[in-house]
Amino acid sequence: MTKEEILARVDHTLLKQTATWEEIRTLADEAIAYHTASVCIPPCYVARAAEYIQGRTAVCTVIGFPNGNTTTGSKTAEAREAVADGADELDMVINLGMVKERAWDCVLEEIDCVRQACPDQILKVIIETCLLTREEKVEMCRVVNRSGADFIKTSTGFSTDGATFEDVELLRKYSDPRVRVKAAGGISSVKDAETFLALGADRLGTSRLIRLLG
Repeated sequence: MTKEEILARVDHTLLKQTATWEEIRTLADEAIAYHTASVCIPPCYVARAAEYIQGRTAVCTVIGFPNGNTTTGSKTAEAREAVADGADELDMVINLGMVKERAWDCVLEEIDCVRQACPDQILKVIIETCLLTREEKVEMCRVVNRSGADFIKTSTGFSTDGATFEDVELLRKYSDPRVRVKAAGGISSVKDAETFLALGADRLGTSRLIRLLG
């Protein structure tokens, strides 16, 4: 793949707790200059970023991040506020406790509630693969297939591990064709990025590829 083709699949990301507006603005400038798919930023900066970016790249933010165990009502409210602030894409973290209890209908209901709050935006579902068994990952593919979400995403990047080749291959195998796969967390080389894309990832969540490819 060309450099431009890889960068077009990147959600240029800055979600660290200490992120400042100056850092977010620099991130946006880089995303615009290199034509990435989006900038993925904390919710508190969405309104300011949307005004600054003016549609030159998509604004992505996170919901229930990073632990996923806020209430469904809180996640829905976060989604509504993000949409009102100008977010184009939302990456929500599932409730992993529900997964461990095998409460699949509850997980689906929560995704659908968030989907209803952002009907015209791209919705990605973060399942935190490093904390799940293979069976749970497969079942989460089935849950996301039944939902109205657009993507299934590997990781927050804030847990014990990030995306792996094996997980991306598994998610692509068990997800419907309409459900795209996002690999995120720990993508640190161009070779890794190319491998994730070859295995079926459609998006890459990373802060490093612009520096490596720019």
